[in-house]
Amino acid sequence: MPRPKRKAVPPITSTDVDSSLRTVSVCQLLKTILDYLPSCFLRLIKRERVLVVLEPKKSTTKQFDRIDNLFESYANKSLGLIDPDGIVALCKDVHVDHTDVRMLILAWKLKAEKQGYFSKDEWRKGLKCLEADTLPKLRKAIGGLKKEVMIPECFEDFYSYAFQYCLTEDKQRSVDIETICELLNVVLGSEFPNQVNLLTEYLKVQSDYRALNIDHWRNFYRFFKEVSFTDLRSYDSSQAWPVILDNFVEWLKEKGEKI
Repeated sequence: MPRPKRKAVPPITSTDVDSSLRTVSVCQLLKTILDYLPSCFLRLIKRERVLVVLEPKKSTTKQFDRIDNLFESYANKSLGLIDPDGIVALCKDVHVDHTDVRMLILAWKLKAEKQGYFSKDEWRKGLKCLEADTLPKLRKAIGGLKKEVMIPECFEDFYSYAFQYCLTEDKQRSVDIETICELLNVVLGSEFPNQVNLLTEYLKVQSDYRALNIDHWRNFYRFFKEVSFTDLRSYDSSQAWPVILDNFVEWLKEKGEKI
């Protein structure tokens, strides 16, 4: 008896493929790929901290809820921001004075754009980075901020940010002398106390500049690192130093100050 003929398999069309693919979620596809990866490659991913987000985790959602609740406890409800009053309250709760450099470092970590204010988005991203979703964790994180900023690359970024943070008006490019002196004490006072004292003394008595720009600010740090105040012979005026530092060195020589 002859075998019955098999029915021909209908050709697969592009419509069929598209329809089939739509039934497979991205998460499922990624999971399948990971299942077939060699174990050595998976270890490499873990070691290099390559993160593949397959699906939202409930723990992450809860973490953001706690961060949001913390924000609301300090936020000005009408502004939707943590304002200066909220920051004062925060300082009290974390046991840090509002003039402490750690509060400026916190603003840097949050990438705060406006002095004296934290937006909800800045707060969420910053506290997520700090892994601080409760007040005790935030208190601990703020206490350890100085260690992170002492890494040279981090400090240079923070140092530039400190100046930018003081630009409170649109299109502002310079900061007044009084604020610069306060900022020097906060940011560099602990590392270069004598140098900062002398520079701020000079800035207050000189009459050539009423405000300074970012180039002046960056060169102050470079000056403290490269120039010995003992005899000032390491200062070469032919190098690309701003004029204000040429004047400062001449003032030091006349004053006869040595550190």
